Amino acid sequence: MNARMLFVTGTDTDAGKTTVTAGLLRALEDLGVCSEVLKPVQTGCEPDAEGVLQAPDADRCADALGGRQKAGRTRALRCFRPACSPHLAAAEAGERLDARELAAACRRATGAAVTLVEGAGGIYVPLNDDETMRDLMQELGAPVLLVVGNKLGCINHALLSLETLLGAGLRVVGMVLCRTAALPDDAVERRLLEDNAVMLERLGAARGVPLLACVPFEPLLTSADPAVRQQGWRALARSLEPVARMLRNNGAESACSAPQAGAAEEGRRTDQDDARALLAFDHDHLWHPYTSATAPLPVVEVVSAQGTRLRLRDGRELVDGMSSWWCAVHGYSNPQLVRAMQEQAATLSHVMFGGITHRPAVELGRRLLRLLPEGLTRIFFADSGSVAVEVALKMAIQYQRSRGLDDKTGLVALRGAYHGDTLGAMSVCDPVTGMHRLFAGVLPQQTFVERPSCRFDAPFDPASLEPMAQVLERDHDRLAAVIVEPVVQGAGGMWFYHPDYLKGLRRLCDQFDVLLIADEIATGFGRTGRMFASEWAGVTPDILCCGKALTGGMLTLSAVAATEAVAVTIGHASPERGGGTLMHGPTFMGNPLACATACASLDLLCASPWQQRVAHIESVLRDVLAPCRGLPCVRDVRVLGAIGVVEVDSWVNVAAMQAYFLTQGVWIRPFGYTVYLMPPFIASDEDLHRLGQAVYGALHEGRHR
Repeated sequence: MNARMLFVTGTDTDAGKTTVTAGLLRALEDLGVCSEVLKPVQTGCEPDAEGVLQAPDADRCADALGGRQKAGRTRALRCFRPACSPHLAAAEAGERLDARELAAACRRATGAAVTLVEGAGGIYVPLNDDETMRDLMQELGAPVLLVVGNKLGCINHALLSLETLLGAGLRVVGMVLCRTAALPDDAVERRLLEDNAVMLERLGAARGVPLLACVPFEPLLTSADPAVRQQGWRALARSLEPVARMLRNNGAESACSAPQAGAAEEGRRTDQDDARALLAFDHDHLWHPYTSATAPLPVVEVVSAQGTRLRLRDGRELVDGMSSWWCAVHGYSNPQLVRAMQEQAATLSHVMFGGITHRPAVELGRRLLRLLPEGLTRIFFADSGSVAVEVALKMAIQYQRSRGLDDKTGLVALRGAYHGDTLGAMSVCDPVTGMHRLFAGVLPQQTFVERPSCRFDAPFDPASLEPMAQVLERDHDRLAAVIVEPVVQGAGGMWFYHPDYLKGLRRLCDQFDVLLIADEIATGFGRTGRMFASEWAGVTPDILCCGKALTGGMLTLSAVAATEAVAVTIGHASPERGGGTLMHGPTFMGNPLACATACASLDLLCASPWQQRVAHIESVLRDVLAPCRGLPCVRDVRVLGAIGVVEVDSWVNVAAMQAYFLTQGVWIRPFGYTVYLMPPFIASDEDLHRLGQAVYGALHEGRHR
């Protein structure tokens, strides 16, 4: 836990949040921990004699310190006079609150060993038309303390609040139950309040959130006598001492008499030490993709993500140009996807798919069949893109054997192809320029055809189909299927070829009795400007693989769709030819949590103007990447849908480029000869220009070498 900041929020406006914050400030003071309170937004402020707005909550927290030094240790960053919700108060003042700006202001303002950040009202109190207090919590990334008002209905409010906070990916360190009014005379009502504590402790523990303290109503705090109020604050601090000790024991101890700048520096050193330890362990023990275990490429620690931004441990924010390897089309922490995961996890997170079905899988199947190219009717769920390709290859070979054609086991793929990292998928990746040359001789030997030479943005040349036609005419008796990435070859070089090639390939496969497999793992769900890239050619493959953006980047899931002819042929096979059973069944096949999330992701995609968004991204990427054409190191610039590619004349230096991109506030991960962008569909023009300028800057300065 980052002990330097704790966000204090409540189940509602009257939960006693300010009382708890002030009491915790005093408890930390009594333990010798230098602490402060920041109120990002305060409404209901009245001007003093000089016309300066005074924040009542900050004043109440200052009162808890009594006669001790308190200058600057309790303050509000934005003050508004109307006593209403922050977004309305700001609008009345002709201003607009922004979660990212408020979070940055909080981080700049911290100067003590512990900073208590007190929210305004509850979790969903609006900051503007689009953001709430929850967005501010996510931007800060600090652990959260939930204050629950001890009254009728508090269990319901507490559990709903916990579901919201945990579903948003926030760490809730605990709850404080606070009584904000005198105890009732009625014995039954008193019993209810006592039971609230018992129930909250049990139900919180079941969710991994402890009940840290129960704060009674303290009547002395209402006294007009400052000395009497101090007695009340001391009593309140004693009830909150367990929370204060938790903060102190997490590295926040520092004498309050020490200068605040020194305490802040100590906190920074502690945080830096922890960050170094984390990166050292990662370097020594964790193996990252496509890099050495002993001399790995550098990594950075991401602590949270929101929208199109990745936030690093040191507070820097990066515009994401990768969509986390092309998955996060809706951006990060999308509330609809988070809510779908949360609701599904609470009922059925996983169950074996053998002999069992469930609504999320059925609903996902229905949605997919409405979106897939017409003629695909059967769906097999898998865990990842590579596994989907494995299933598709096995399906194609078993289809041929179910027909009695035992010799038709070979596969045809294109040069420059990439289909995954498992053994079968590796066998249909380019054996020369691909990433799996080391395994030559171990993998099944497949047939490779020169990639289509006809560019997407140029007239189609029928001669580009000749190499494929020759192979199929010569070897069709031993070939089960052709597998291609429709229109866009991804990790094999980001090559965009003409849709008419795919049309011609469909005709050739039909002519020579060979199945056509479309690997749409990367291209599916709108990335190229069509829901599936196969639609550019108006063809239906016999088998189609999809994944990546299927769940919006929230969980791993893939699907293999087949035509009725493929499914029926396998299903009607004789016992000696498989008996109708496709022998594949991943443990997490049809995982309910992933399926429910995928349903929400597809609903979100289909309800959005994704075609217009992708078309707009394409237009902006063309503009922002155009200056790269004039650089001597650039071979080609090409854009299709929400994909922008700059091809250079030498193998890129990934470490050097990544380091440069970090200085520009962007996250771009180049590979091979390409520097490419695949931003989330929600990327703004500002995001896209920043990404494009970073690519141009890196190449202009020669950072790719």
